[in-house]
Amino acid sequence: MRFPSQTAPAASSYRWVICGLLFFATTFNYLDRQVISYLKEFFCRAQDAGGFGWSNTDFAYLTSFFTGIYAGVTVLIGWVIDKIGTKLGLALSLIVWSISGIFNAFAGRLVMMHVAVRSAFAVGEAGNFPASIKTVAEWFPKRERALATAIFNSGSNFGAMVAALLVPWCMIYFGDARGWKMAFIITGAAGFLWLIFWFWLYNPPNRQKRLSQVEHDYIHIDDEAAAAPNGDKTKKVSWLKLFSHRQLWCFFAGKFMTDGIWWFYLFWLPDYLHKQFNMDKHQIMLPTFIVYGVAIVGSIFGGSIPMMLIKRGMPVYQARMTTMLIIAVFPLVVLTTQFFGDVSRFGSMAAVLSVAAICVGATAHQAWSANMFTTVSDMFPKKTVASVTGIGTMAGGLGGVIVQMLAGHLTDVFKDRPQTAYLIMFIVCAFSYLIAWSLMKALVPRHKPITDL
Repeated sequence: MRFPSQTAPAASSYRWVICGLLFFATTFNYLDRQVISYLKEFFCRAQDAGGFGWSNTDFAYLTSFFTGIYAGVTVLIGWVIDKIGTKLGLALSLIVWSISGIFNAFAGRLVMMHVAVRSAFAVGEAGNFPASIKTVAEWFPKRERALATAIFNSGSNFGAMVAALLVPWCMIYFGDARGWKMAFIITGAAGFLWLIFWFWLYNPPNRQKRLSQVEHDYIHIDDEAAAAPNGDKTKKVSWLKLFSHRQLWCFFAGKFMTDGIWWFYLFWLPDYLHKQFNMDKHQIMLPTFIVYGVAIVGSIFGGSIPMMLIKRGMPVYQARMTTMLIIAVFPLVVLTTQFFGDVSRFGSMAAVLSVAAICVGATAHQAWSANMFTTVSDMFPKKTVASVTGIGTMAGGLGGVIVQMLAGHLTDVFKDRPQTAYLIMFIVCAFSYLIAWSLMKALVPRHKPITDL
């Protein structure tokens, strides 16, 4: 069945209920993940002052081990989700990361205990994006996938926003000695509420009784042209065979170069605000809340741009890459962060201007990420989407480890001049996207359907 317009019938909307479920799964994913960034000051405070006495490098080890395990496991998790399906795969992932998050409250002060628990946490969290991207590929036509991905991906910002308020509140209300434990327990337990709605509302499109035939046909409106190149939908695909395609290396390069930037914003923004502007845990709440809140708007807008270009007749992949090139320019604004962050020059406005520049960088990343994920379903058959997403997320995690270790090393080396450390980090943040886009374009100059999977 073909529709003359580019929009679905007004009565067809159940796919957006599914998108809402993915949004809240991602919210809990990042709420749990973000807890440690707001506990850094406590972890790195001297023991005689009530903290754990960690160094910046110790904290970097914690975030890097999490990122590294997350990276390595996503390859396997993506393959598993392609085998067992998204309903069970995403549910099991959330159960593992929620239980592990709660266990963090009982890890004590030893770095390696937190590393061990956080590694198990990473195994669970690794399933969220492969399952969610595969769900979007199953539930949305290509023309809507970037927008749907942008909406569910904005849950990462919403989760970070909630963490910006909840974790400092726990530290204030319960006191430092109990507050850090309660932060892990509350955020870990909250995710189990999502499971109720997931099992109640979700089934794949071919088994979903709430889905009308009209909407089912619309979801597959873009599949007809791609049916022949995609080959046998039941044929098993060799995981290693995916690496023979330049399209996979295109996605790999894009994720490797840019995912670490978002990890940096997540884990190090509170530390930057504390060291650059002497903000305490109360004062940090508002600017971090604003950064992640603004990024939600940018993510959704960035996801809508390809749809506008497609409606004007531009091919899907070209629309995606054009959008990503435009987005890649905006992080250059982050180069001004330390200039505006000079209190001697801008006084009380320094923090406002600096945070505004970071808002642009964070917003651009989320817009980039929404389109980056959608390139997978543009280039690969649906049956391989979770596997390819897992491989790309592994690449992003490896890039994230490098960025985390660099941040930890620089903030220790320039302990007396943290402004210098963060200047170097913001330079990295500014140029990563243009480099990533150039690599992706070089690997796949023109979109070519994959015909041998």
